[in-house]
Amino acid sequence: MPSLILSLETSSSVCSVALHQLADGNLVGQTELRLEKSHSSHLSVLISQLLENSQHNLQDVAAVAVSDGPGSYTGLRIGAAAAKGLCYALDIPLVAISTLQALARQVAVSTAYSENTLFCPMLDARRMEVYAAVYTHDGQQVVAPTPLLLDSDTLAEQLAHHRVLCFGSGASKFQPLVANNSNAMFLTGIEPSAIAVGALGLEAYQRQDFRDVAYYEPFYLKEVYTTTPKPK
Repeated sequence: MPSLILSLETSSSVCSVALHQLADGNLVGQTELRLEKSHSSHLSVLISQLLENSQHNLQDVAAVAVSDGPGSYTGLRIGAAAAKGLCYALDIPLVAISTLQALARQVAVSTAYSENTLFCPMLDARRMEVYAAVYTHDGQQVVAPTPLLLDSDTLAEQLAHHRVLCFGSGASKFQPLVANNSNAMFLTGIEPSAIAVGALGLEAYQRQDFRDVAYYEPFYLKEVYTTTPKPK
């Protein structure tokens, strides 16, 4: 009987895969690769290796959880295609987890900040823009995922009443703008992980919060920037 949830995180330059037990939520194993533009050629290999190393196979997988975005358009598209392909072939449900919510969960469970602290994952977008959201320590959404144009007034309401912990690939652009605000705190080196996607995916699985495999598309948040090739 299938007993695992497989989670995929491909929204950034890190390609991450994890397995959790459905029964108790325990982490079975995790693997990741930190190579630029490697997702398309290595994701399936990482999945196969993780299953083999943990002495499992695809028939043990009861559902797939995928990082839903925002993030890298190409990375999200690769993760979604892999998740949909597995779910279709195995006839199992698909779960989509907000990349920002998973990143906030990842930090909240591993840090000892007070309950009054808000958690603000920031993913680098263009120029002085980030994809960001704000959550409480227990994952309640305070500010929904949105593109933020950074300036000294960004998150002013939250910073006026709470300590706000910012992290992720876009946080370094915000730090100098609020250097004089003692409520603004920053963590470095935080990158999306399939472990947090899997933990939230398990909760979604238990709620039967599934996506339509045929029609699912990642949450890109913004239209993709494209250019038209110049005529030769």
